[in-house]
This record gives sequence, structure tokens and C-alpha cells, in this order.
Amino acid sequence: MLNLYVAPSSSSSRRAEKWLKSHDIQFKKRDISKRPLSAEDLKQILRLSENGSDDLISKRCHSFKKLKINFDNLRVSQLIDLMVKYPDLIRRPLIFDDRQLQVGFSEEGIRSFLPREARKTLLTDLLEQRNTDITA
Repeated sequence: MLNLYVAPSSSSSRRAEKWLKSHDIQFKKRDISKRPLSAEDLKQILRLSENGSDDLISKRCHSFKKLKINFDNLRVSQLIDLMVKYPDLIRRPLIFDDRQLQVGFSEEGIRSFLPREARKTLLTDLLEQRNTDITA
């Protein structure tokens, strides 16, 4: 099952939810402003991350600027403690299943959550459109 962790104030979260619905992809939604992530939740998400905390930390948020911490010097446990204490440090939306994670909304990246047959159909349609545009 696909998980979508959002913050209602995030336009990227709203776009991700709209995209998933428009492609008939079932997902479980969690508003992390109402149900913050636990240390265990964050460990699971970090395991899926290709670049560790670099993928998850929002460097533009108020808490990041206020804390003035070099996140590269933190142990993982310290980093997790900070993200639990300051949930706005976490970029949103978080879209993941048991194999992959996407942080933020990217139309290219989110396509990886489409079933294989749907991706093939989408690619075929795109190639046909491109060929039509070239010959026109």
C-alpha cells in the first residue's frame, strides 16, 4: 500500500494527492501536522531514502534557520530527535511504499508508483504524441 504523508498547508502535498487520485492509485493519507511522525516512523523513512537526511530536511523552514545546526555533524539518533521535536524540518509530501520513497512532488518521480502496465501505456502514449508533433 502506498503512503502519502502530507501537511495541508503544502501545495506540493495537495498536488501529489490530486495526481494519485487522478491515476486511481490507492493510498493511505496521513496529515503529519495532526499525527506527527514518531522516531520509528522516521527510521523507516530514512531506510528508504537514497541520500539519508539530505532528502528529508527542509532547509527553507523556520526551524532550520532558527536552530543554526550543522546537520552533517549530528548522529542519526540526534537528527531523528530533532525531526520529532521540530516536524516542520521534514519536507513534504512523503510518498512511499515498502520499496521506494519520494520526498516532495515531482511528476516524473511519482510515476514510479504507477503499476508497470500503466507506465508502459503512459510511455507509449507519450511517444505517439511526440511522433505526431514531429510529423505535424
